[in-house]
Amino acid sequence: MDLSSAILLPGLFAGAIAIGVTVAVERWGGQIGGLIGTLPSTVVPASIGILATSASASDFQAAMYATPVGMLVNAVFLWTWRALPPRLPGGGLRFRLPLMLAASLFVWAGCATAAHGALTALRASAVPLVFAGVGGTLALGILGAAACLHNPPAPRGRRPVGPLTLLARGVLAAIAIGTAVAIAGLGGALAAGLASTFPAIFLTTMVSLWVSQGEAVQSGAVGPMMLGSASVAMFAAVGAWSLPAFGPTAGSALAWLASALLVTLPAWAWLQRRARRERASR
Repeated sequence: MDLSSAILLPGLFAGAIAIGVTVAVERWGGQIGGLIGTLPSTVVPASIGILATSASASDFQAAMYATPVGMLVNAVFLWTWRALPPRLPGGGLRFRLPLMLAASLFVWAGCATAAHGALTALRASAVPLVFAGVGGTLALGILGAAACLHNPPAPRGRRPVGPLTLLARGVLAAIAIGTAVAIAGLGGALAAGLASTFPAIFLTTMVSLWVSQGEAVQSGAVGPMMLGSASVAMFAAVGAWSLPAFGPTAGSALAWLASALLVTLPAWAWLQRRARRERASR
C-alpha cells in the first residue's frame, strides 16, 4: 500500500464510522448512546494506517501508547462542556456557543501540547512508554467513573440531526485520522498517536447536541462519554501488541473485543445498576 492510499483509505473509513456511531447519542440518550458512541471506531482505521506507515514496530507502539494519553486529554475536553457552560455569561446561542467552542479547544490544545512534551521526555528516558499507555487507560477509567457519579439527566434527543451536521462529523474525523497517519509516515510517532485522538467526534457531537437538542442532552452525555472513552484507550494499549503480532485484521479484532469486554460492557452494567438504584430511591 502506497502512502497516499494508507492515508486516504483510513481517513474515508473513519469519516464513515463517525457519521454512524455519533447518531447513537441522539437516538438512545446520553448514557447508552455515550457508551456506544465511544466504542473503538475511528481508532481502528487510524491504527491500521499508522501500522502501515510507521518506520518501525517501536514507532508504531509509541503511537499506540500515546493514544490513551490523548484520550485522557479528550476527557478533560469533554469535561469543559459540563463545567464551563453554567459559568459562561448570559446571551443567546450565537454568543455562548462560539465562546464555549473556543474555550474547549483552547483547553484541549494546551493539554495536548503538555502531553506531547511529557511523552517526548518519557520516551527519551529509560521508562518504557507502555507505562504511559496503561497509566493513561487506568486514569481515564477512574476519571470517567467519577464524572458519572453525579451525572446530570441524559435524555434522548427530540429533534432530528441534519445531514450537513452528520457530514461535518465525518469530514472532521476523516481529516483527523488522515493527518495522524500522515504524521506517522513522516516519523512523528508520538504526535501521530495524539493527532489520532483529536476530538473530532466529541467536538461535533457537543456542538450539534447543543444546537439541535439543547444543553441538557449535551451535558448529560459528558460523563458516559468520558467513561466510554476508556475503551478506545484499551484498544490502543492492546493493539500496540496485537496488531504487530497477528496482523491488522486479527490484531484489530482482538483489541476491539478486549476493549468491549473489559471496558464497555462493565461500564454499561455499572451505569444500569446505578440507574436502577436511583429509580428505586425516588
